[in-house]
Amino acid sequence: MDARAIPPAALRDASAVELARVWIAEQGLHCSLKCGLYAEGDVETETAAWGIILADLAGHIADALSADGLGGEGALLDAIVESFNIEVSAPTSKRTRGPTSDAN
Repeated sequence: MDARAIPPAALRDASAVELARVWIAEQGLHCSLKCGLYAEGDVETETAAWGIILADLAGHIADALSADGLGGEGALLDAIVESFNIEVSAPTSKRTRGPTSDAN
């Protein structure tokens, strides 16, 4: 298993919360998500928060790819957003809901 390191800021902050783990396993994408952290009964707040999280994540990915010499950050981010929009419009695989727990 090839797990990522916990960021130093998360280790320092006693109130840090892990929101997602994403794995490629058994030839597919598998996720463990902590949804509902922002909602407090308001789906608009929750969906807006996840939109910001996804946008920030895409920016970090573009940054990392650029640092690896794969292109300019702006062009890479545009390519990620384009791929995201295509996948949302026509998913390449079916999502299934796994087990949930109170530890959400």
